[in-house]
Formats: sequence, C-alpha cells, structure tokens
Amino acid sequence: MPNITVELLSGRTMDQRREFVAAVTEAAVDILKARREAVRIVFWEIEKSDVANGGTLESDK
Repeated sequence: MPNITVELLSGRTMDQRREFVAAVTEAAVDILKARREAVRIVFWEIEKSDVANGGTLESDK
C-alpha cells in the first residue's frame, strides 16, 4: 500500500487537491501496480511564515 505524504504551502484550493490526488493515484496504480483503494495520500499544510528560502521567509515575499 503506497503511503504518499505531500508537504505544501497553504493556500491550495480543494479543486487543486482533488486534481492532484487523482493524478498521483493514477500514477501509483499505473507505475507501482497498486490497488487504487490502497493508495493513501496525506497533505501537510505549511504556513508561509514557517518556511524560509534563501534567508527570506516565504510570508515576506
């Protein structure tokens, strides 16, 4: 059973998440030969104030 964890900055819409999980699930079924109902995807939402790249907080960009 594939367990897929996705970390992403907050702000994605439910439609974006739906499209993403459909595409990733399809890839897991095709490539890994996983059963569709066995593919588990978990989102970890990260606030922009909790991430910095290149010495700058994402919330300051």
